[in-house]
Amino acid sequence: MKRKIMALATSMVMLSGCGAVAATAPGTTPAESTEPKKPHVAMLLAGSSKDNGFMQSGYAGLKRAEEELGVSISFKEGVAPNPDDLAASLRELASAGPDMVIAHGGQNSDAAVTVSKEFPEVSFVVTQANVTGDNLSSYEVLQEHSAWLAGAAAGLLTESNVVGHMSGIRPVPGLKGRAAFVDGVAHTNPEATVLTNFSGNQDDIELSRKIAAAEINAGADYIFTMLNAGRPGVADAMRESGKARQFGNVRDFTQDDPQIFAGSAIADSGAAAFQAVKDLVDGKFEPGSTNHIGLENSDAVRLTLSPDVSEEVRTKIDGLAQQIVDGTITVKTEYSGPEFTVD
Repeated sequence: MKRKIMALATSMVMLSGCGAVAATAPGTTPAESTEPKKPHVAMLLAGSSKDNGFMQSGYAGLKRAEEELGVSISFKEGVAPNPDDLAASLRELASAGPDMVIAHGGQNSDAAVTVSKEFPEVSFVVTQANVTGDNLSSYEVLQEHSAWLAGAAAGLLTESNVVGHMSGIRPVPGLKGRAAFVDGVAHTNPEATVLTNFSGNQDDIELSRKIAAAEINAGADYIFTMLNAGRPGVADAMRESGKARQFGNVRDFTQDDPQIFAGSAIADSGAAAFQAVKDLVDGKFEPGSTNHIGLENSDAVRLTLSPDVSEEVRTKIDGLAQQIVDGTITVKTEYSGPEFTVD
């Protein structure tokens, strides 16, 4: 037994001497890894990450940040867009100690202002908003720019001189987008009438079908839809009637169905989320700031048109887009006209 102990001691001395085993002094712990910790970013989605619209765009921006910037991510989806539920969800995300919490969508503004004060060590961002605080900033893709161009195109294309607008809830960016669309129509066709409706729900397919059918029956031959999961209801109404076409928003719906979609007012809200994370990673995040992304960034904001739209219309839209970038055209973001109601 004594020989075995001696042999073991000799073996350990040999291993230690050649560096195969790192010795640790009593009462100490191994050195921590020098690998820098990845920033962690959490996102709140007041809807589904697969809604084929605004929420999915935000989630895609978060995933892009994970892939391109190397951050770790988490998210919470399916939250009802009311202040109490939004605030509770933001607290839940912030309590886990992320470096940044992104509340995707202007409907989070009030909740983010409140909750950010409770977690001063966490950076908060609201996309598509204009709220700030000591640790809170806003990043907004100017969807009113592409919405204005959709209105201008609808004004050029309409044969009935009646066009429509549809949305669900009324966050500030949605209201600005509606106002810009109406302004764009008036710019190219001052004789046209715009039927505008906020149904209260972004995701109800049957409700969207009902409202679209009512606008079509009232003469609308082009409808701008600022919807999420409810958007297919508009296409259903158009197929059933055999009339009217749609301008989508957020992403390029002309790639899905160019027969139904005459164009799409792209406003990639995911670009706002991505830019916020990039600023965090680059050490450029500024609390208390507002950050805007408009037509000057054509990857994020632009109007696409279906292949059958004439070159004449395309040329006019390109010229109008440049005038917005140059500041020659000022996009209106307030609307005080009538609203189209459906019983």
